[in-house]
Amino acid sequence: MPRIPAAEVSPDAALVRRLLADQCPHLADEHVEAFSHGWDNELFALGPDLLVRLPRRAAAAELIGHEILALPRLAPRLPVPVPVPVFAGRPGHGYPWPWTVVPRLPGHSATEVPVRDRAPAADGLAAFLVALHRPAEADAPVNPFRGVPLTARAADWGPRIRTVAGEDAWRRWQECAAAPAWSGPPVWLHGDPHSLNLLLHSDGTLAGVIDFGDVCAGDPAGDLSVAWLAFDAPARSEFQASCTRSGAYDGGAWGRAWAWALGLACVFALASDDMPALAAVARHGLAEALSDPPFRL
Repeated sequence: MPRIPAAEVSPDAALVRRLLADQCPHLADEHVEAFSHGWDNELFALGPDLLVRLPRRAAAAELIGHEILALPRLAPRLPVPVPVPVFAGRPGHGYPWPWTVVPRLPGHSATEVPVRDRAPAADGLAAFLVALHRPAEADAPVNPFRGVPLTARAADWGPRIRTVAGEDAWRRWQECAAAPAWSGPPVWLHGDPHSLNLLLHSDGTLAGVIDFGDVCAGDPAGDLSVAWLAFDAPARSEFQASCTRSGAYDGGAWGRAWAWALGLACVFALASDDMPALAAVARHGLAEALSDPPFRL
């Protein structure tokens, strides 16, 4: 059964209380309980306003450091809240990696909203990404899996795309990969913008963006893949129009974005049997990508 990566360490609420009491007693609270878990991290609610974020595997530990570096400098220019750490913890009590305390942002996960009702978030998300996608400083994190040319993903993604989406989809993906790559400077990227990482207000507008573990610098097309991963065709059209009006993206951006959407949907489809919300992202993204291939290659 295909699953998300296995946890190498499984922190519990008792461990979180010990870490808090030892390293940041001013934030300690007896009300600590499991909140959610994802591909890389376990989250625990700390009272009503905070979350404790702990990597569940070694590969994710470095990503916590990327968030600590990037979020304080990015947050001031972004139009919606992001989870800037309020405390950076260190290993202790048998837990081997850095961890953080972050604010619990308002809003609810876009995965809880029917796809057709996410349309009010399209313009806000476009504005968020345009504000984020500015040339990155030299010390921006490097991620070998995000923001890179599509050709760098072909060997890994080819078998998955062929298995999940078929030969025709793989041929179209290869056409996108053969087109000119991003020629601009590396820009700041979220790295993983799909509906699990978007928070919405009750009216469907964008309330916040979370999980910056894949934050890095590179080609913005990977972030634009959210057009297929989170939206239906009408909302996707509005999102694309808002992004295009900014003038921030080159003519091949949407072809590359489609290729990222197809690749990520296939990866998620093959590793989400134990995470229903991610499996839903995969099904939706795959259906949208196959029904709406790129209009420009």
